[in-house]
Amino acid sequence: MNQEQLKNIIEAALMVSEKPVSVSQLLAIFEKETDRPERADIKTAIEQIMQDYEGRGIELKKVSSGYRVQVNGDYAEWINHLFDDRPLRYSRASLETLAIIAYRQPVTRAEIEEIRGVSVSSNIIRTLQERSWIRVVGQRDIPGKPELLATTKEFLDYFNLKKLSELPSLSEIKDFDQINPDLFEELEKEAKNEVARNDLAKNELARTEMAGQQIEPDEQAANNEDETSSEMGELEELEEQTEAEEDAISEEDNVVPFG
Repeated sequence: MNQEQLKNIIEAALMVSEKPVSVSQLLAIFEKETDRPERADIKTAIEQIMQDYEGRGIELKKVSSGYRVQVNGDYAEWINHLFDDRPLRYSRASLETLAIIAYRQPVTRAEIEEIRGVSVSSNIIRTLQERSWIRVVGQRDIPGKPELLATTKEFLDYFNLKKLSELPSLSEIKDFDQINPDLFEELEKEAKNEVARNDLAKNELARTEMAGQQIEPDEQAANNEDETSSEMGELEELEEQTEAEEDAISEEDNVVPFG
């Protein structure tokens, strides 16, 4: 099988699939073939298809669950006229709840209500779960064991995202008419407070460690030379350990732990 034929098969598979298709799923197409393509061949074919679609009405987009062929966003306004069904519209409360979960996950229902300042309807949570946009990922270790909510890969797929880090910054979306700007100001305030709390905890820990290491002045003077030598040795050992850890770090981005 030559590369051109492989590209055509993959393109056809992507065209007929109703959901994003992963590289592993594309490889499974050829599992009974004696001349089975490698993963690298599949990725090369995908890149070629992407290049073929550049500047056209359709595009091959990589999302969280895999790859899909879709309408180029620049032409969606005209294509929507082909469909009689009007797109689903969500209430401000639903959008605010989804936004809080996306930016603060994992988060409990009580924490959502604290940020919004009003109670969260069970219907909103149920609707978002039925759309497979959110799911329960655990329980908070506090009295009552409230459920922790987080977004899913379906959420990322729907909004054309590969990972959570591609979410727009709060400053970019806080002025949207359909979402309460005060909500995002509160989220930004919560994020800054969290950073401040972490910095304070680190400073307290550092002060505690320094206080525990203090010794009498006479003893300190007597052991100063030995401590300096010991610290130099520990520093060299730490540098070697750091270099080894950096070499072991994987470059694979796995920002989305849910779904």
